[in-house]
Amino acid sequence: MSSVTPRVETFPPTVKMALPWLENLSDSLGSSEPAVRLILSILVGYPFALIYRSFLFHQSATVIHLFHTFSGLALATFNFAGSQIYHSAVCILVQFLMLRLMGRTVTAILSSFSFQMLYLLAGYYFTATEEYDIKWTMPHCVLTLKLIGLAFDYYDGGKEPAELSAQQKSAALPRVPSLLEVLGFSYFYGGFLVGPQFTLRSYQKLVAGELSDSPGKPPNSVVPAAKRFSLGFLCLVIFAIFSPHFQESYYLTDEYDAHPFWFRCLFIMIWAKIILYKYVCCWLIAEGVCILAGLGYNGMREGQHQWDACANVKVWLFETTPLFGGTIASFNINTNAWAARHVFKRLKFLGNKTLSHVSTLLFLTLWHGLHSGYLMCFSMEFFIITVERQYQALVRDSPMLSRLSNGPLLPLIYIIQQIIHWLFMGYALVPFCIFFYDKWLKVYFSVYFCGHVFFLVAYLIVPYLRKALVPKKERSSQKQD
Repeated sequence: MSSVTPRVETFPPTVKMALPWLENLSDSLGSSEPAVRLILSILVGYPFALIYRSFLFHQSATVIHLFHTFSGLALATFNFAGSQIYHSAVCILVQFLMLRLMGRTVTAILSSFSFQMLYLLAGYYFTATEEYDIKWTMPHCVLTLKLIGLAFDYYDGGKEPAELSAQQKSAALPRVPSLLEVLGFSYFYGGFLVGPQFTLRSYQKLVAGELSDSPGKPPNSVVPAAKRFSLGFLCLVIFAIFSPHFQESYYLTDEYDAHPFWFRCLFIMIWAKIILYKYVCCWLIAEGVCILAGLGYNGMREGQHQWDACANVKVWLFETTPLFGGTIASFNINTNAWAARHVFKRLKFLGNKTLSHVSTLLFLTLWHGLHSGYLMCFSMEFFIITVERQYQALVRDSPMLSRLSNGPLLPLIYIIQQIIHWLFMGYALVPFCIFFYDKWLKVYFSVYFCGHVFFLVAYLIVPYLRKALVPKKERSSQKQD
């Protein structure tokens, strides 16, 4: 019995035009046709960006908005032909009407939040299957955050500047946007399918030609864009080569169960590393499109032009950090920043950071989908991060552990940390990718719930370790603080 019962899709069915060359390409790559369509659609963003740079940069805002709207709709049609492309149009139109009719009010924010999330959740519910499918809900979850954020930013535009944070000031909208602006913002080819998240103010600056290192001219962003594309393509190649050997379906086979415990854990660890490249490659390639168009321009810093405004992954940190917190900080950056800005910080009135953190994770759980696996994954994330922070504080406060962590044993400690890090990162990702509780429970039983046991024991013993390893004077001062 699964947490979300598969249903017959009640939205009108989709019939995509058969393309023999696409079928042949999919077969030769050993990938599904929807996945190949998605990658090709992200890559097509580069020619679109070149057209914009070469022919439209100095055109009127109306022309640019129309180009972004129709190019995004073309990508939507290529991937989700038929009635599925109407879902985004309906939500964009409703959001625009809410801004126009409700104005800068809390009612507009609550209405936008409720409508956009309920529409997305209805899409998840009526299109749920046993597998992860590339369907209209995939870009729609990106669009949902854009449109909800639009309501918040318009609301902030009516406040006094002193009431806003630096982030809110940069995103606040001084006037209600036109329908054409909202359409161009929503369908912009660099972020429509897989992100990244960006604000309407950033998009308006792009259209106005302000996001450039050469005022009045297209940005000198070809080389920075090529670097991100190359890195993304490398990750795509790694994923294409190794992912067929590390499929999550293998977890549910008798062959996996027949292997010894150490092998099952090793498979989880390597699988996690490979499966995340699926997201990394898409984000890097999409980021390159944004950089090429100019949206990735982030001003000057330390005397150099920066192109990281649309960065959704910090590759070096992602590859080298031994900490769970480091991976979270380096992965899906723009979505996490959106959640921090529009959910976590807006819940300041609760007066409790832990409660705000839990509420934010619950929102992200629902935003990802209705499967029980998402709830388990984000629950594990919260528990793991909580324990990790306690041990970081323990190492910082204990003179002995501080010396040990900075001594000659540091390389060995780093290796052990990385093994723990990637093993239990994979452990937490299992339900995220398998979805249904009867399936991810089977995997957890096969490894004896080792992740839950490890972090529960670590959580229970940390007070005793602190008592034994932290001087009494330090403990007393912390209690006073």
